[in-house]
Amino acid sequence: MENMPQVYPEREPRFKALVPFLVFVVFYVGLSVWSGDFYSVPMPVAFLIASASALLLDRHRTLAAKTEIYAKGMGDSNIMIMCLIFILAGAFAGTAKAMGAVDATVLVARNLIPGNLLLCGFFLVSCFISLAIGTSCGTIAALTPIAAGLVKAMGISPELMIGAVIGGAMFGDNMSMISDTTIAATRTQNVAMRDKFLMNLKMIFPAAVAAIILYWIRGKGAGAGTVPGAVTWKHIVSVIPYIAILAGALAGINVMALLFLGTVTAVVIGIFSGTLSFWTALAEAGKGCCGMSETLIVALLAGGLLRVIQHNGGIKYLLEKIEKAVSGERGCELGVVFLVGAVNLFTANNTVAIVIAGPIAKALSDKFNCDPRRIASILDTTSCVVQGVIPYGAQILIAIGVARSAGIEIPSLGLILCLYYPLFLAVALFASILLRRVRKNG
Repeated sequence: MENMPQVYPEREPRFKALVPFLVFVVFYVGLSVWSGDFYSVPMPVAFLIASASALLLDRHRTLAAKTEIYAKGMGDSNIMIMCLIFILAGAFAGTAKAMGAVDATVLVARNLIPGNLLLCGFFLVSCFISLAIGTSCGTIAALTPIAAGLVKAMGISPELMIGAVIGGAMFGDNMSMISDTTIAATRTQNVAMRDKFLMNLKMIFPAAVAAIILYWIRGKGAGAGTVPGAVTWKHIVSVIPYIAILAGALAGINVMALLFLGTVTAVVIGIFSGTLSFWTALAEAGKGCCGMSETLIVALLAGGLLRVIQHNGGIKYLLEKIEKAVSGERGCELGVVFLVGAVNLFTANNTVAIVIAGPIAKALSDKFNCDPRRIASILDTTSCVVQGVIPYGAQILIAIGVARSAGIEIPSLGLILCLYYPLFLAVALFASILLRRVRKNG
């Protein structure tokens, strides 16, 4: 019985618990900007420094007790599922590239899509797939290998290309009827999904149009002066792993089963076409899994750090402060934005953020007679904005990890600067709150 894990109660709300997150921001972002090189500070090192500060701040428990709390955060089921997705995505990316799926898909895409419409096309395809399947992570895992393969061939910035995929994925995550965030937002506010969808559409439409226009402008000149080769039946067969992934995604297959299916499909086609042997297929799958090691480390460290922050009262402190600062209908809506946004920053999970902040948002909404449809829309939209731009969120980690498996290194902060849709969505969100006419109660 001595080895049974202890249960440690969460501490009272306090600002001090948030200091480790500030340490992370200053260390990672500050040093990167200071050096002028976004590759200068490895993200795992930044999380280690922040984690050390989190453990040092709590003097009321032994190091063993604090480490156990940290380890429970690392082993959280959401973190473990995320890590499994990373591993499967690495295996799929490695085998698909080795059997020629990437090169074949690049060639087919270059023949079908004009270069100046490539960025727009990938953004819209990502929007459609994510809207259909309700998961941004699955969409990013499916499209990033193809996008990474087109980067060099078409002369497009990798940050722009991957940014278009992530932006489209967050569009669907926000708007899909079967998205976890949509379900959480509508249930906590007790509104119909259709009503929330229509309210959301008014908010996100200008952001989506602005993103499409900007991607069209930035995509001009892509592939200029290059003539793609002819597509053969062998190329079409080699594209089947990606077609299988996209078809399975639209059919609603679980993302982990989807990636496993894609890997098996790539291996079978590779063996029968002669591009892979059984042993090379195993080796490439292993290399792909190991190529996700940094991504896995970041996910584990982030889970531990965020659990310590929550355990030490950081989340409670934020909730209390925001609730006290709210007044009036517009103030209530802004309070909900900062409430769910702050929780999302410290949990790195938009669904969890909505579940935590939703009941408080509902109470505030009832108190100030706000439209619950708008509150549901604001909850979902804000969480998707934050989740779409934080460098330690699953979406960006998957994209960077898969791109690395394809031989392309992308700095987190450089990628964030090319995430046009989430940034436009943030502007549209605040504009919809600040510029709209407030209803008169009475």
